[in-house]
Amino acid sequence: MNRTAEKGNATPVAELEFDYVVIGAGSAGCAIAARLADASSASVALVEAGPSDHHYSVWAPLGIAATVPRAGPRNYALHTEPQAGLLGRRSYQPRGRGLGGSSSINGMVYIRGHRVDFDAWANAGCTGWAYEDVLPYFRRSEANERCADGHESAYHGAGGPLHVSELRSPNPFSRHFIDAALQAGLKPNPDFNGAEQEGVGLYQVTQRNGERWNTARAYLHGGHRADIAHNGGRERLAVLTEAQAQRIVFEGARAVAVEIVRGGQTQRVRARREIVLSAGAFHSPQLLMASGIGPAAHLREFGIDVVHDAPQVGQNLQDHLDIIVNKQVASTELFGRSVPGLLRLAREIHRYRRTRTGMVTSNLAEAGAFVRSAPGLAAPDLQLHFVPAMLGNRGEGKPPRGHGYSCHACVLRPHSRGEVRLRSPHMHDAPAIDPRFLADERDLDGMVAGVKLVRRIFAQEALARHGGRELFTAGIANGAAGDDASDEAARTFVRRNADTVYHPVGTCRMGADAQSVVDPQLRVRGVTGLRVVDASIMPTLVGGNTNAAAIMIAEKAADLMRQTV
Repeated sequence: MNRTAEKGNATPVAELEFDYVVIGAGSAGCAIAARLADASSASVALVEAGPSDHHYSVWAPLGIAATVPRAGPRNYALHTEPQAGLLGRRSYQPRGRGLGGSSSINGMVYIRGHRVDFDAWANAGCTGWAYEDVLPYFRRSEANERCADGHESAYHGAGGPLHVSELRSPNPFSRHFIDAALQAGLKPNPDFNGAEQEGVGLYQVTQRNGERWNTARAYLHGGHRADIAHNGGRERLAVLTEAQAQRIVFEGARAVAVEIVRGGQTQRVRARREIVLSAGAFHSPQLLMASGIGPAAHLREFGIDVVHDAPQVGQNLQDHLDIIVNKQVASTELFGRSVPGLLRLAREIHRYRRTRTGMVTSNLAEAGAFVRSAPGLAAPDLQLHFVPAMLGNRGEGKPPRGHGYSCHACVLRPHSRGEVRLRSPHMHDAPAIDPRFLADERDLDGMVAGVKLVRRIFAQEALARHGGRELFTAGIANGAAGDDASDEAARTFVRRNADTVYHPVGTCRMGADAQSVVDPQLRVRGVTGLRVVDASIMPTLVGGNTNAAAIMIAEKAADLMRQTV
């Protein structure tokens, strides 16, 4: 339905009207928009600030090397406030922009988190969010390659829209890493999303036939570039790209519309039933505050009328801080900056075009591990990502020339908490992001344990026999190669070089308490007609990569919303 709204002598604002309006076509937004459109006669509008995902940098897995490092049409490329725990450095925060959101630029690692994470949510009062409650939604979303016979297993789904596959062409050094980790005492784990998370192995990835399978492909258009509407032929789903949400419009305490700018024109997209905010851990709280829901004193600083004083909006920011240990090795089996390496990559690109196999299918973070840093812990507290490329360390600028491999280590359940605040009342301005990395010393202790673990794995024969030298970390050893680094040198190394591994959550916290931003049905407290459905609602960070959990949240939210109709 189209119509024009006027207010006094103001410029007329064109209006569209639907039953549901979803703001943000990222991992959660694509999923919930499609599920709502498929499940009823309701009409749905999906509003996205960025462009289509039909681009080689999205569907070619190795395209992340082009999209993640810099700002562009598909990456907001945000930065934090200076971090005292990182010696005053700003943390780089790539975030997806466009259909698929961060699932269009991420490392495609399919990890759900640990059972204890979701049980902790339920134990804190979020009824219906325990592991046994959410496992069916993980399975429902998934078409796992391991269920080749079309039948679900206890832990995996066969008929969902999200394709989850084995790596088509794992790098030989990813196998060497696994062998070295086994030599270092870790146990093998062929399925991090199965009965146990702990151990080492290859990651499964959100790919199909060697191409990235982001949530836009999974839930909207299936990868068909001829589908101009991007909605998979759904007549009740309108996908509005290049449409920047400016604010949510309220009538009293009810959310009734979203004001957007599209093609230079201001429009209002009205919702007869509900508005769903799925803009992510940074932009969801930003839009709430820009619309009048947030800490009242902070909103008044920017002249924003307060609809509901909600002090917790933007608080509780959590992220996985990450440190990289790398080793320079003269082998063109590894990605690297050299003439022979470039010639090989050119051949691999040709191979990929013909067969969708080879190095271009790499998600870079090919192998990994979940480890307990101390006995007696209920779940692994460290995660490793092995990369067959020499990434260097982010505090040291560009990686050196040549070839090598790297391993990330992160603390899975950080104690530090940060916040997202406004810089201005305008959504085209980036918010102020302050994760307060390493504000809690326990996180630094965990990072040091991660550095030591990676160096111990690198010292094992399966990797050591290939030679090479560690960069940045070799000088922090106390004794012979392979000994533990001194704690103080390791702490300095972490502060100088650590950065996020891109898993921000928590800024629109779900809870049973009156101070939480959303209730366990994901309804925004203090208003009606508005829910938040994305990683920002997580009360605590899950132990692993966050993309799968964000999709699960959307799958469950779709059922919660249908129950209220």
